[in-house]
Amino acid sequence: METLTSVLLFLTGIIAGTFGGFLGVGGGFIMLPALSFLFGYPLAIAIGTTITAIIFTAISGAFGHLKMRNVDLRTAKLVSISGVAGAITGSLAFFPLCDKVWLLSLLLGIIFLFTSLRMIYEGLKRELPGIKNEEIPGSNRAKVLVGLFVGSLVGIFGIGGGFALVPSFVYIFGSTIKLAVGTSLASFLSMAIVSSVFKLYEGFVDLMAVLFLGLGALFGAQMGVRILSSTPSWLIRLIFGFLFLYIALRFVLNGIIGAF
Repeated sequence: METLTSVLLFLTGIIAGTFGGFLGVGGGFIMLPALSFLFGYPLAIAIGTTITAIIFTAISGAFGHLKMRNVDLRTAKLVSISGVAGAITGSLAFFPLCDKVWLLSLLLGIIFLFTSLRMIYEGLKRELPGIKNEEIPGSNRAKVLVGLFVGSLVGIFGIGGGFALVPSFVYIFGSTIKLAVGTSLASFLSMAIVSSVFKLYEGFVDLMAVLFLGLGALFGAQMGVRILSSTPSWLIRLIFGFLFLYIALRFVLNGIIGAF
């Protein structure tokens, strides 16, 4: 690997890690397009490499949020364990669902579109539902179901679980945004590990790229955690809302293209 490429991967990791630590999403939305379009990786390898590199962001970001008490450990444990089962199921179900992934993408895009617009609205109006505490409300059964669902998405689509976990914690359980972000990073670490194992086995991971992306993500995630601590919750919702709008439209477009 050339020196320039290594440096660019490292810088990409820093940027992705910063956003990942700040928003609790892992940074895959930056790594994946960069690997695919900037570095010219085939999509399958870009996905596998991204999922593996996200592990570094999750570890670094979760540790930083733990120190700031932004993690509900009990919820993270429940979601992590059930998320592993979901990730395994989703990974095994990927091949039978290959011809219907367009439909799943379309449905997910519509669901995520509603969530993104709601977050943008609340950010603009500075309406902040959610009680201020150190635990995410809700039953254990509901949290296990969320873990299974999000883990399945990670296994099928190869995306970081934070895109689904943060809105779930906020709108299903009524969590504050900062607690949702920290708990999300701690929760989807196990899902990312399981997904990366499958991709490694299938030969879809560039380990050298993972190394440089991961090292950058370790530093970036810590910066993201620090930025989060001084950022108003309404602004976090607004930023996350626009980011989620991009993801939603991407799912919808993939679904429409796949249908034809």
